Amino acid sequence: MAVSSPAVIEPMRLADIPAVLEIERLSFSSPWPAYAFEHELTTNRLARYVVSRVDGRVVGFAGIWLMVDEAHITTFGVHPDHRRRGIGRHMLLRLAELALELGASRMTLEVRVSNAAAQALYAGFGFRIAGRRPNYYSDDGEDAFIMTTSELNGASMRSVLEAERARVAEPEEQ
Repeated sequence: MAVSSPAVIEPMRLADIPAVLEIERLSFSSPWPAYAFEHELTTNRLARYVVSRVDGRVVGFAGIWLMVDEAHITTFGVHPDHRRRGIGRHMLLRLAELALELGASRMTLEVRVSNAAAQALYAGFGFRIAGRRPNYYSDDGEDAFIMTTSELNGASMRSVLEAERARVAEPEEQ
């Protein structure tokens, strides 16, 4: 599915934090505070964060930490009014490209066991369940699945990334 209005993925800036916090508030029961994003953008040399803009407005955000040779997705959110339009897939593609640029061999993340929609998005992008973290979420004690990709430079992930690049390049649906 093509994004309904062209989304632009670019590095997150400090000025984006209020819009990111609004998406956090609408998406998560325990949203990150502003100072966490400020720290990530100004001091964490292992971190890279992006935002997705549609018509100049921040509608999504995501971040990774490079930990040795692994790109770990730390946070990922799309405004509820903009979900199921390809924005999340576009951000995942950009995170994978960043991971490759940083020399990561694979990507990992944790996702709520109950979040079937997110799991489906990640699975469609080549992530597979590799384990489970009991009582991972502090707000309600829910478990998390650990999901990981195969080698980013391997044939299967190269195929996924090529398909995603083609999908992002599709003309808008009328």
